[in-house]
Amino acid sequence: MAQLHFRYAAMNSGKSTMVLQYRHTYAACGRNGLLMTRLDRAGEGIVSSRIGISADAIEFGAATDLAHVVMAHPGARVDHLIVDEAQFLSPEQVDQLAWLVDDQDIDVFTFGLLSDFRGEQFAGSARLVVLADIVEALQVYPMCWCGQPARMNARVSNGVMVRDGDTVVVGNTDSDADAEVSYVVLCRRHHRAGRPYSPAPVIGLVA
Repeated sequence: MAQLHFRYAAMNSGKSTMVLQYRHTYAACGRNGLLMTRLDRAGEGIVSSRIGISADAIEFGAATDLAHVVMAHPGARVDHLIVDEAQFLSPEQVDQLAWLVDDQDIDVFTFGLLSDFRGEQFAGSARLVVLADIVEALQVYPMCWCGQPARMNARVSNGVMVRDGDTVVVGNTDSDADAEVSYVVLCRRHHRAGRPYSPAPVIGLVA
C-alpha cells in the first residue's frame, strides 16, 4: 500500500541531497515519478543541493492543486511523487497529497523544515506531522557555531538575528553577516539567546 512520508531537519542537513538520491534510485528501478518543489535557492523549477547536484522539478505555488497536477500529467501513470521544500505546502495541499496516497495508491515522499526562524512550525509541516504515515527526523545534524548539534533555523538581517517578519523570505545560507537577509542554523541555547555568530576574539589585550 502507498504511504505518505515526511522527513525533516534543520537547514544544511542534506535534505535536498536526499531528495535527489530518492529521485535517482526510483528512476533506476523503472518507476515513473514526479519531482516538485517551491522557492529553491537556485531558482524556479529546480531542486539543488549545496554539494553541487540538481534536477529539474515542477514548481508549485501557494494555490497549486497538487492532486490535479499529478493526475493530469501526460504519459505513463505516476506511481510516486517527491516533494522538496515541503514546509511551504498549505494544509490543503497536504490533504491533496493524502488523497493521492489513499485514493490513488501513489507513494508520496516529502522533505522539509519542521520549524521557521521563530522556532514555530510551518503550517504545512504541522499538517504533515498529523497526516503522514511515516514521520522521521533526518539523522544528520548541522553544527551550531559553538559545536553543538543545530536544530533551529535563524534569520539574520544585516548581522542581527530577527524574530519577526514574513514566514517566507528567501535568503542565502552562507553565514554572511553583511547580507541583507541570510539564514544560519543554531543550537537551542544560542537561538534563544539571539546569538547567530561566534563572538569575535579580542586581540591585543595583555593580562
